[in-house]
Amino acid sequence: MKLKQLFTVIGASALLVSCVSTKKFKESEAKYVQLSGSYLDMQEKYRALQDEVKAIQAQLDKSKSANADLTARKAVLEEQIAGLNDQVEFLRKNSSTAMEQLKDLSVITGAQAESIKKSLENIGAKDIYIRDLQGSIARKDSLNMALVMNLKGAIGNLDDQDINVKVDKGVVYVDISDKLLFKTGSYDVTERAKVVLGKVAKVLAAQPEIEFMVEGHTDNVAISTDELNDNWDLSVKRATSIVRILQKSYGLDPKRMTAAGRSEYLPISDNSTAAGRATNRRTRIVVLPQLDQFFKLLEKK
Repeated sequence: MKLKQLFTVIGASALLVSCVSTKKFKESEAKYVQLSGSYLDMQEKYRALQDEVKAIQAQLDKSKSANADLTARKAVLEEQIAGLNDQVEFLRKNSSTAMEQLKDLSVITGAQAESIKKSLENIGAKDIYIRDLQGSIARKDSLNMALVMNLKGAIGNLDDQDINVKVDKGVVYVDISDKLLFKTGSYDVTERAKVVLGKVAKVLAAQPEIEFMVEGHTDNVAISTDELNDNWDLSVKRATSIVRILQKSYGLDPKRMTAAGRSEYLPISDNSTAAGRATNRRTRIVVLPQLDQFFKLLEKK
């Protein structure tokens, strides 16, 4: 009986010990889990603190760089301010000199006011003179163009290569081929030529203030006959033949006309070809510029 009780006591003790150990184990396990969670939380907080430290360090580095830039900018501005101060000081020191110079200038202006006034009057007079010249030139150009249009209208056939009316450098020219006016080597005017000359004379008669020159031109082929010594002789006689017809047949005032011979020495084409020589054999009527108008303007200057 005692042995049975002993075994019972031992078994109860073992069971009690076993129950106690299991409870402590569970408590320890729970404590471990709690500590593990706390450890993980601490690690997370540690990493967060490290990230914050890095961010703060980056801001510090950026602030240092910005501070360096500001320092450099400050140095530049200080240098500019120093330069401006130097300029201000220079202007301040020279202000009295400038004032003295202005006083001198005012004295000079007062002493020479009359001279300056006269100079301005002369400039105004010259400006009027130039405008008068420009106006005269414009009027002359207008008259020349009107004369050209009248001549072309009177002659009629503008496609005829034997007659050419043009303005060159402000001068009106009427070129008439010699084959239309004369026979070869002759200065006798043909009947056909008299028709053309009559049309030209009608326009010239309507402009009594115009003076003109009749020029005879030849090619470079030499000529020598009982009546003509050379091309000089031929060119002059052809010019005088035209002038006589304009005077006697169409009543143009001889005071307005000049007869001139150019011989072969003013060609407008190549004398080495037959076509070129034919072009050079011509009679030219040149409307002379009215220089007296410009001389009168010059006298007014």
